[in-house]
Amino acid sequence: MVSISVLMLRKTLLILILLGLASCREVPADRLYALHLDAPPSAVDWTGALPRIVTVKGGRKHVRTLIDNIDEDTVHTSTASCHHGGKLPDPIPVDMRAFYTDREVFIRLSWADATADEDIREWRFDGDAWQNLGNVEDGFGLAWDAGSFFPRFTCSVACHIDDFGVRGASFHATNRMMLAGEGEWLDLWNWKARRTGRFGFADDRFLSNEGMSGDVPGEPFKENSRARLNPESGMFPFAEGDAPIYDAEGLPIGKEFRPAGSTAPGFLTETPSGSRADVKALGRWQDGRWTVILRRSLDSGDPRDVRFVPGAREGVAFGLSIMDNTLFEHYASVIPERIVLLPAESGAVKETGDK
Repeated sequence: MVSISVLMLRKTLLILILLGLASCREVPADRLYALHLDAPPSAVDWTGALPRIVTVKGGRKHVRTLIDNIDEDTVHTSTASCHHGGKLPDPIPVDMRAFYTDREVFIRLSWADATADEDIREWRFDGDAWQNLGNVEDGFGLAWDAGSFFPRFTCSVACHIDDFGVRGASFHATNRMMLAGEGEWLDLWNWKARRTGRFGFADDRFLSNEGMSGDVPGEPFKENSRARLNPESGMFPFAEGDAPIYDAEGLPIGKEFRPAGSTAPGFLTETPSGSRADVKALGRWQDGRWTVILRRSLDSGDPRDVRFVPGAREGVAFGLSIMDNTLFEHYASVIPERIVLLPAESGAVKETGDK
């Protein structure tokens, strides 16, 4: 009974605050609203939070069969005249909720995913040699228009085609995340189920006209590959004949006996330091859903990081992308989204931090 009362009180408080704001101006619907708490949110708090459903579109869905949603009779699946084919993947609704304290902001994302892809380029020993499975992890990216460079910001401002060319009947192009103008930048939080998720953080980076860069230079993810140590060999990491350096326990792999079915990670993660380690993350896949909670200081002190100001009228614009067992073909939000930290008390909205 106590928990139900707390939930009702919190929802009532949020409605009253929004009504109070609406009395002097229209309250936009495309907002993720965060309420103030005295302590980090509990499971009960998250249940009572106001959700903002952010719809992401246009990705590649990871399915267990190669041909999804296609007629099953042999005529339609085996002839070149078939015009039905597999339908485009449905958009993914992402349930986003947020709270903040005097020091930190907390953002929870939850979305349906039938397959938990928690490894990337995993190794498996078949009793004779190591084989690479070639799998790819799930993940997401949150891009923040921390400098207010774009009046109606969406992820589309960061998607560009690079190295474009047409010759005869051939075509080539590379999709690249970058910004067009010099001096523009976005704060980027990148969560990867294996490479960051298992270590409790989201990679804190920024995006500019030069592409993506870490808040602290360097690459914390390295291929667990002997080919990487010997580039003169001409062998590519994870190719046939390659093998891991460390096993699943983090121990060096030598000539010791290993049972068939032994595994090793495809990548090794060095725990980030400094500003690159600002965003903490706790993620779990359960019952066909990913749920990830992000945690960061309201003001990290890094000039390239987004700053969250309680009471700021317009909040901060953001874009969301979801990766489903892919590194490139991601889903993305297509309408402007903003997070607004409502005042701790239902007074006037501050002008500080207005965008």
